[in-house]
Amino acid sequence: MDELRELYQATILDHNKKPRNFRVIDDADRTAEGHNPLCGDQLTLYLTMDADGRVADVAFQGNGCAISTASASLMTEWIKGRSPSEIEGQFESFHDLVTSPVDQPVDIADMGKLAVFSGVREYPMRVKCATLAWHTLREAMANTGGTAQTE
Repeated sequence: MDELRELYQATILDHNKKPRNFRVIDDADRTAEGHNPLCGDQLTLYLTMDADGRVADVAFQGNGCAISTASASLMTEWIKGRSPSEIEGQFESFHDLVTSPVDQPVDIADMGKLAVFSGVREYPMRVKCATLAWHTLREAMANTGGTAQTE
């Protein structure tokens, strides 16, 4: 278990130091802002959709803690090529992963690299950091021009 925890921590640190898709998409079809007032994490998410309604490109920029930045980085890797229904299903799975009670087993079989956030549920104050990018993604998919908040 300790080896797995170390691997998870290393993955989060790697994505924090070298976030994937950390850039602006100038001609994005959709953008959304996200803000976690509790700790000050902020991000802007950029989406480009293809003709079939799938995510063709995704990027983000902002400032946040290691959990927030790594979550946005890993999320952007996962959603490329995905449909809105796949994204919504993964949002629900991710949310359950980080918010379920610590004594309740979680199924990480279909989570891929996102499973690294399973330990976040042990630190309730960090859940909002881990979910900020996902709430912002929902806002961008809805294309309302709103701001996602974790409060």
